[in-house]
Amino acid sequence: MTAYRGEIWLINLNPIKKNNEIGKIRPALILQNDELNSGDYPTTIILPLTTSLIDDAEPLRYRIHKREKLEKDSDVLIANIRAINNARFIEKLASLSNTELFTIKNLLDEVLL
Repeated sequence: MTAYRGEIWLINLNPIKKNNEIGKIRPALILQNDELNSGDYPTTIILPLTTSLIDDAEPLRYRIHKREKLEKDSDVLIANIRAINNARFIEKLASLSNTELFTIKNLLDEVLL
């Protein structure tokens, strides 16, 4: 199993340790670069998605419209970046365009810088 940057995968984020952490089995965007993704690196940096939509929530959220196996419109939770063990990956659901990835990177820069 190799996940690539810009793909959305179904991921098991349980168990959670704190109430404000995102849990459950849910889609997540692969953010980590493909050099690490295709190596033997044991973790991957992701951004979780939610179907609890909030309009006009940038830079904290970015709306992704349903496509491929992603069955519902979802918000990427920009501020919930995390690294997960690769054993948590379940199934590839969809891929984002380069334009969408560029926008998400810019939103992440706004949150982090």
